[in-house]
Amino acid sequence: MADRVGQQLGNYRLMRLLGRGGFAEVYLGEHIYLGTSAAIKVLYTQIASDDTEHFRKEARTIARLVHPHIVRVLEYGVEGTTPFLVVDYAPNGSLRTRHLRVPLPVSTVVGYVTQIADALQYAHDQKVIHRDIKPENMLLGRRNEVLLSDFGIAVVAMSANYQSTQGMQDIAGTVAYMAPEQIQAQACPASDQYSLGVVVYELLSGARPFQGAFTEVAVKHTLVPPPSLREKLPMLSQEVEAVVMKALAKDPKQRFVDVQAFATALEEASRHASSTPTFKVMPEEGTPLSNETVLLSKQEGLP
Repeated sequence: MADRVGQQLGNYRLMRLLGRGGFAEVYLGEHIYLGTSAAIKVLYTQIASDDTEHFRKEARTIARLVHPHIVRVLEYGVEGTTPFLVVDYAPNGSLRTRHLRVPLPVSTVVGYVTQIADALQYAHDQKVIHRDIKPENMLLGRRNEVLLSDFGIAVVAMSANYQSTQGMQDIAGTVAYMAPEQIQAQACPASDQYSLGVVVYELLSGARPFQGAFTEVAVKHTLVPPPSLREKLPMLSQEVEAVVMKALAKDPKQRFVDVQAFATALEEASRHASSTPTFKVMPEEGTPLSNETVLLSKQEGLP
């Protein structure tokens, strides 16, 4: 994969590579006239000329999402056959890099969830589903506020008949956080709630509910109830556990009516919590820090 440092995309020069995700390389970019910084997401997909307008339509939808807890899209375009997005640069890392699988107090988790749910509810009201909720996409802004990133980038990556340079297709998301119906290519707003429930489970306990290889985890999300949080955290209140488990219901109709209701219920349950965990629960040996973002092929034959 070619390093693009020094290239210009739109009005931004690529200064250094920040990282690689499941859908894009991310560079620190500098505006050639203003000298301001931004993050440049160069998608792995290649776009045909007759699909350019389809890509622009999807990108415009994301760019219209203006919210205090959503990373702004500043610009988008196609360089040759490569689509790219220019977004605000968040300099303080993500919840993944900030916490690294250390169990957090309920009050800390509630503070994060309140901000994330507010952003998600706003997007859902605009008929936009995120599809890839995970700690890596929860960035920390200059005042350490939570900023939800990669909003709809999976949809942008699949918005037309692209030829993916990664050989991935069909279903967007990260399997460790993916709702059962999303695995079935039927994502809905409740799918984001489920994924946020997985994040809450992980932040509270230090481990995700399901471990294993890609297909194994996908099947567990579809068929296996999540392990009890209170088995991992005996001091966690029953009320908090019940809220998280409701968000993780297999049937989206059995979850909260919307993601804001989930956040409100979690906050209310936390008020009744008699204590918060003060000990570490180590993840299982061999557990990776994060499952790679993938596009799940329908050829997997999952139920």
